Amino acid sequence: MVDSIGVAAGKIWNYLDKNGPTSVSKIANETEISKNDVQRVIGWLLKEDKLLIETIGRVETLSLKS
Repeated sequence: MVDSIGVAAGKIWNYLDKNGPTSVSKIANETEISKNDVQRVIGWLLKEDKLLIETIGRVETLSLKS
């Protein structure tokens, strides 16, 4: 499972690098990664200090740290 989450983390990192701040739902839909795996990747990227989580209005968005 760790390998598949690592692959998913790379896909999400690349998606955010290309598209900028995005909601979790949009990331799951556009990358076709399950919401459960997206949540696991969020934890992975936060632990690696590579991710920012911001609330814009009522939507929580993810973006890469500069």
